Amino acid sequence: MRLDDLHLWYLADPANPRYVGALKLVSAGKGVSLHYGADWLAHGFPLSEDLPLVDTEFLPPGRLSADAQRAVGAVDDARPDRWGEKVIRFVDRPKRLSLMEYLYYAGDDRFGALGVSTSKEAYLPRSGGPLPRLEDAQSLSEVVAKIEAAEPLTALEARIIAGGGSPLGGAKPKALIDIDGEPWVIKFFNNEPVDTPLVEHATMTLAKQAGITVAETQMVPLVVFNAVAIRRFDRERGHRIHSISAGTAIRAATASGQEPQMGYPALARVLRRVGVAEAGVHQSDARELFRRMVFNILMDNTDDHEKNHALLVVNPYGNGRLKLAPAYDILPTHSGQGHQEFICGALGHESTLDNAMSECEAFGLLPNEAAQEVARVIEVVDGWRTHLAQVGVSAADIEYLGQFIDGDELLAQRMGFEASRFANAGGKRAKPVKRGPFSV
Repeated sequence: MRLDDLHLWYLADPANPRYVGALKLVSAGKGVSLHYGADWLAHGFPLSEDLPLVDTEFLPPGRLSADAQRAVGAVDDARPDRWGEKVIRFVDRPKRLSLMEYLYYAGDDRFGALGVSTSKEAYLPRSGGPLPRLEDAQSLSEVVAKIEAAEPLTALEARIIAGGGSPLGGAKPKALIDIDGEPWVIKFFNNEPVDTPLVEHATMTLAKQAGITVAETQMVPLVVFNAVAIRRFDRERGHRIHSISAGTAIRAATASGQEPQMGYPALARVLRRVGVAEAGVHQSDARELFRRMVFNILMDNTDDHEKNHALLVVNPYGNGRLKLAPAYDILPTHSGQGHQEFICGALGHESTLDNAMSECEAFGLLPNEAAQEVARVIEVVDGWRTHLAQVGVSAADIEYLGQFIDGDELLAQRMGFEASRFANAGGKRAKPVKRGPFSV
C-alpha cells in the first residue's frame, strides 16, 4: 500500500476522535506537511507554536540532510522512535520506507494524543490488537530477541509486537504493555555489559532523591535477564495527553531562518516563557530542568538528546501552556565521552559543572541559587554506589559503572565544586516573557 496522503486526528478522548487535518508527503519524500481542516481551524488549537490556526499547508524545514526525514511541528512526535522503525521494517515490511509509512504503521497507541488514519471521515488507524499484559513479558522479550537476531516471527509473535506505538526514546528494544489496566513501556536487556534495566530503575529512583520528577518504574524479572517497565506519563485514566518533545518545542520557538539551539538553556527559556504560570510552575520546572542537566552530567548520562525530554500541553483548548513531563531514560551510558547530546551552556555540549553554571540565568537562577542546586545534586550522586547496591545492582556492575561515574573527570568535579564561590556572584535574574505560547 502506497501512502502519499494520510489524515491526522486528535485522540484526547479515544472514544471521540476529532479530525485535525491532511498529511502529505513533500520535500522529495523526506518530509510530511499538515493542512488543518475547516472544523479544526474553527474549534481546535495549535498543535505546536509553529503550527498556528491558519488556513495554509505547513511544510517541514526546507533544509534536510540526505538521510533526514521530518514531519512538520508536533506531527513529528507522532512518528515511531528508532526501535519502532526497526520493528516496522522487520514485521510489516512496507514496500516503501518513507516517513508516511512509518507514521501509519506505528499504529494507534503512539506518543501523545495524535493519531494517523487513512480516512478524513472516520478514524481508521492501522489495526492492532489489545496490548500484551505483564504475564506476556517473557514472550515479548523472546520476540524482541528474535527481531534483534533477524529471525522470522510467527503470526502470533508479529501481532503482539506490531506497531509498538512510539514512546519517545531511541533504538533500544522496547514494547508497550498493560499493567493492571494501565499502559506502560517495557524495556529489555540488549547485551549490554551491565544489567541495564536494573541500572535504569536504580538511577531513576536515585534521580528522584535529587528533586527530579521521574516517571514511575518497576522491575520485571524474566527467565534470564531483567526488564524495566516505565509508566506512561502521556496517559491518564483512559485519556491521552497532548505532548511534544523538547526538540519540537525548541524548533517551534526558533525564529525562521535560524538554527535551533538544542539544549537545556533553550528548553528552559521555552518553559519560562510559555510554561504554566499558576503557582510559579514554569519557574520550578526550569529549576528542575537545571537539576536534571547536572544529574545527567555527573551520572554519565550522555544520551540526553532532544527526544529524551518531553513537555505536556496543559489545557490545549485554553492557553496551551507547557509543563515539564516526568524524566525518563535516565541511566549511565558508561561512555566517558565527556560531552552531552544536549547543549549545557556557553561551552556547548561539554560535560562539566562550569558549563552547566555558565548560563544559569536561562533557568531563572542567580549564580548562588544555581550553585546550591549543584551542591544538592552532588550530595545525592555521592551516594550512588550505596543506592544502586540497595536496589539490587551487582557489585560487579557497580564497579564497572564506577570507572565512569567515579572516573577522574567526573569525580574531580564533584569533589572540587565549591558553592561558596558563588555566594556573592553578581547577575540579574531574567524575567519571563508573558505571552501566550500558541498565539497566532
